[in-house]
Amino acid sequence: MSNILQNVDSRTNLVGQNRLELLMFRLLSNQTYAINVFKVQEVLTLPKLTTMPGSSPVVIGVIYLRGRPIPVLDLSIAIGGRPQKVDVTSNIIVTEYNSTVQAFLVTGIRRIVNLNWEEILPVPSGSGGLHYLTAVSRYEDEIIEIIDVEKVLAEVQPFKMEISAGILDETIKLELQNKEVLIIDDSATARTQVQTIMKALGLKVHVATNGLEGLRMLQAWLDEGVNIYEKLLLVVTDAEMPTMDGYRLTTEIRQDSRMSKLFVALHTSLSGNFNEAMVKKVGCDAFLSKFEPDALATLVQNRLKNLKVDG
Repeated sequence: MSNILQNVDSRTNLVGQNRLELLMFRLLSNQTYAINVFKVQEVLTLPKLTTMPGSSPVVIGVIYLRGRPIPVLDLSIAIGGRPQKVDVTSNIIVTEYNSTVQAFLVTGIRRIVNLNWEEILPVPSGSGGLHYLTAVSRYEDEIIEIIDVEKVLAEVQPFKMEISAGILDETIKLELQNKEVLIIDDSATARTQVQTIMKALGLKVHVATNGLEGLRMLQAWLDEGVNIYEKLLLVVTDAEMPTMDGYRLTTEIRQDSRMSKLFVALHTSLSGNFNEAMVKKVGCDAFLSKFEPDALATLVQNRLKNLKVDG
């Protein structure tokens, strides 16, 4: 399975095409779950596991890959299910989110599929027990439930939500209070964190839960005669979202002469050279890792400072 995970160059071919690859797997039932292949480093059988007394029940231990300790999370427990069997036949998915590496214990690996984001649908409102999902889809005769890994990780180790002392430039805080920002993200956990930071900066926040919804908000403002450059300081968009991803959204913005110069920051849990290649390809103005409040606050403040210099 590890051999079919693509490299940076081949993955960037999907960028801007509103497509994604999903790694499908099962836990303790016939239900098929998935996560984005972009986040997967490798898939393998469970190496020797070292238990960690006193850790979260979700964290079943630590493995060592090429000398590096990696926590192993039972994904079934993490989403409210029963513990999975742990033995030499167990499968793990090694992933990277927000520059941290962790492995998820799963019951069985299925396959990798390539889908269009238009086939990925938001979780229906009022879904109750599906609150650990970020989207759903269908492949052949199967319903695929896409797990909100950011929520899973936030519950194991809560993300920092506050801006550190000394980051906020008090000389421009009053100016920020007159500005607005559009946040686009399908993860409620990520939206909450970004909204918290933006409101701490004094910004008025508009929210959309996927790229198409965000695009329609922008188009509606323009159709009403709103000066979009005066209204919005910047757009902060996730990369991976149902219906329309952040890469396609950025492409749509750049191709519309009425808003082509909007400042767009790609806000994602992906990291490394892959992100740099994607940002360059779709024309984002900045890349920002998720759950880094100081970096987000700095980006916003620098954006305002640069506007003043350009103006």
